Formats: sequence, structure tokens, C-alpha cells
Amino acid sequence: MRAAVIFGLGTSPADLKPFQANSPTEWLQGLPAYPAGADAILIFGGDGTIHRHLPALVRLQLPVLIVPAGSGNDFARALQLRSPRDSLQAWRDFESGKIQSRPVDLGVIIESAAPQRTHYFCSVAGCGLDTVVTRRANRMPRWLRGHGGYALALLPLLLKLPAFSMRLTQVNGTGTGTGDDADEDRSKAQKPTLLAAFANTQFYGDGMRIAPQADFADGKLDICRINQLNSLRLLAMFPTVYFGRHILLPEVEYSRAERVQVQTETPLAIYADGEFVCETPAEISVAAGALRVITPA
Repeated sequence: MRAAVIFGLGTSPADLKPFQANSPTEWLQGLPAYPAGADAILIFGGDGTIHRHLPALVRLQLPVLIVPAGSGNDFARALQLRSPRDSLQAWRDFESGKIQSRPVDLGVIIESAAPQRTHYFCSVAGCGLDTVVTRRANRMPRWLRGHGGYALALLPLLLKLPAFSMRLTQVNGTGTGTGDDADEDRSKAQKPTLLAAFANTQFYGDGMRIAPQADFADGKLDICRINQLNSLRLLAMFPTVYFGRHILLPEVEYSRAERVQVQTETPLAIYADGEFVCETPAEISVAAGALRVITPA
């Protein structure tokens, strides 16, 4: 077996040594140029490292093992890989043939402005409050981002962040417009919105359970929209997001769709997996089974 290895920021070949111990695998550094160049890919890093390599990973269609080693590890968390030790055990099981890789969905963002570029994401895309918070968190030292940086960036904004006028148009199905197979097209009224999250997995912000019902194998996005509310109520809501209880509040709209069009009165930045992607307007959808991953048995 041959395995290609990608080292993200803050990682090095030293992190690979436990995987190499007593292993029959041949190890290659960097992505292979073609699928036959390796049998699997290991990524040492966080959500940002994964995000940057998604186009190549989709093209190669090789099994991918995530070793959580970034400032944000929400995709690894969704895969039940909460530590390098979990990843090591999963690799040993895969290497020995005890487990196989499995397909999972990815999110897709298509820019409306020309040229209409396409971007993949693995966890959650968001705009509004998420945009401002992620931008602030990304300016923090890496060690701080990995120890509650998102929450630290968010707290000062809870009492003063303005809402944004936003329209979401959700589309489900692939029918022709009549009968039971017809597309369902639902436009959410343009209204003041604090945050809209488009989730392939449950977590973002290093553990915030923004979409507690998200399933990365159902071919749909979970959409969490938090409408305008007063500052004190927003402050009270914040802790509930870690447990997914915010979706019980009347100011929160929660739904699923295969794709959604996002429009705002003025261009608003969209971030995904903690990285800037583009500005609104944009269409966000799902690429079902686009990535093969190695997960614990």
C-alpha cells in the first residue's frame, strides 16, 4: 500500500512517525498527480487545510484520513476523529483491511458573479455574524484560535452586531415542475438576519453545534437562519449553540434543502470551513458522495 501525506500548518513529518511504526505502507509526501499514484491520503491539519485541498481530493477519489491537528477540527469531529490517536486506530484498521472507506457529501458554493467559480466545503458555510466573527478569529494567533478563538471573537460582537437584509430561496428535488417529482421552490422573505449557516456537518467554530440534525450522507444541506433579536436575548442564546438547543427558539429557522440561493441587499462575505470563499449573491448546494473518507469502525 502507498499513502500520500499532506502536512498542514504547524505539523511536520514527526507527526507521521506513529503511523509509520511497524507499518508495511510506503509513504509519499504531497498529493499524487493521478489516482494510481497512491492508495490513500492522510491529511495532518484542520478544516482550513482540508478545505484548500478539496478540489484535488474530489478529482483523485482516493480514501482520505483526517488527523486533527489544526486550530479548528470540526470536520474531523464529525467523522468521530477527535484526536490523532483516533486517526491512528482508524488507519491501523484500514491498513489491515478491517474497515473500508465510505462516501460523504461535500457542500458546493457557486459564485453568481462572473466568472462563476465553484468552491467545495466540507463542514459549514455561513454569512452574516459568522462572516464577521471568522474574520476576527483568523487574525488571532494560531494557538489562541485553537483554544476558543471563535468564541472569544464572537462575544464582543453579541451586543452590537447589526442584522443584514437577506433572502434565501431553497430548492429541493430534480423534477420538471409538475406532479410528485416537481421541484419545491420556497423563497424565504427578505428579512433582517443575523446569521445564515449552510451545514454539511453539525459543527463549526471548533465545536459549536450550529446544525444538530445535519447528516453528511443525506444529500442535503441543513440551513440554520437566526433572525434579528435583541442583544440580551442573543447573548443568552449563545451558550445553547454548543448543545444544538438554539433551534428550539422562535427566532431560529431550521430547514433542509438540496440547494439554496443567497441574496443580500449589499454584497456580504461567505466563509466556509473558516476560509473566505466569495461574496453574495451565490448558490450553495450539495455534491452527494463526493469525498471518500476513512472513519472509525
